[in-house]
Formats: sequence, structure tokens, C-alpha cells
Amino acid sequence: MLRRGLGCGCGGLLVLLLAVLAAGYFLVYRPITVFVDGWRTPSQNLQVPAASGNVEAPLTKTEVQQFVRIRRAERAALGNTFTGVQAVFQQIQNGQTPNLWQLTGVLREAGTSLGQVRTAQTASLVREQLSHERFNVIRSSVNRALGVPEVDFGTVANDLLGGKLPDFKQTVRTQADARTTALIAPFKAELTATAALGLLGL
Repeated sequence: MLRRGLGCGCGGLLVLLLAVLAAGYFLVYRPITVFVDGWRTPSQNLQVPAASGNVEAPLTKTEVQQFVRIRRAERAALGNTFTGVQAVFQQIQNGQTPNLWQLTGVLREAGTSLGQVRTAQTASLVREQLSHERFNVIRSSVNRALGVPEVDFGTVANDLLGGKLPDFKQTVRTQADARTTALIAPFKAELTATAALGLLGL
């Protein structure tokens, strides 16, 4: 009788362990890998312009307008998934650290749409004749002027896959020059509303 009880106990423990592993796979690992796959998925066969000149040059009025149009295309492609991304973004901006379930939840939601959003971004970069490098500089400059977090969920996802929890401290940078602040002023409300797209590297 004692041996039978131990056998049942070990069997129950094994079932519990398998359940925990399955939950970890579907609730943590799988959402992260889906996001990373979407992140790496090449967009259409479109040739984004190569970087040229000084990619770190100050922003121009035309580039700010180009950035606004690209953001509009990205926001439209993300659809309803944007709500979850925005909620996590607001937490980070308020100095709060999202927990693991919140992070994996937003990665799961965004991962299903990320491929089409990156396709929309690529098409927009081609249309606006902007390189990835210059776009990233513009985005960082705009974020500094808005005073919003500089967080890259591509890095966050890779950290989580490596078993490392991301550190969201010191992510808000506001060292914007007066010229950039003036350039984005006409679009400030719209850029603030779509700033959460930066979490997705967009």
C-alpha cells in the first residue's frame, strides 16, 4: 500500500511538472518566439534606400512630415493590437516596470501583427526615400523632444529568451534641442499618441 501511494504521488508530481512546462511554453516562450520571428521576417521585395550622407544630421521640417506619414501607416497596420502596446508603454513612461505576464501578453498580441506592420514600414520608407538608419535617428530625436521612453521590444524579447528580465530604468531621455521641439510642435499630439510604436522598433 505504501509503495502504491508513492507511485501515485510521483505520477501526480510528473503531471504537475508537465503542466508547468506546457504553461511556460505557451504563455512565455511561444509568445516571445512569435514576436522575434515577426521582428526578423523580411518585408516585401522592396529596396529601402541605403544610408547616405550624415545620418546624424539635425532634423528638417520635411523629415518630420515624412516620419508622421510613416507612423500613420504603421498605426493603421497594427490595428487593435496597438491598445495593448500603448498600455505597457504608458506604464514604462510612468516609471513602472511591467511584470512578465504583461510583457509576454503584449509580445503575443503584437507578434501576430508585426510582420504586416514591418511590411507597411518598409513600403513607407521606400515611398518617402528614407533609409532605416536615418529613420532611427529621426525617431530618437522625436522621442527626446516628446520626452517618451526609448525602449526596444526586440531587445526585450531576446533578453527574456535568455532568461534575463529587462531593466526599464533610465529609458526616458529629454535632451532635445529647441529646434527639434519647434519642428514637431504642429504634430505633437499625433506623435505622442503613436509614440508607443517605438516599442516595436517602428
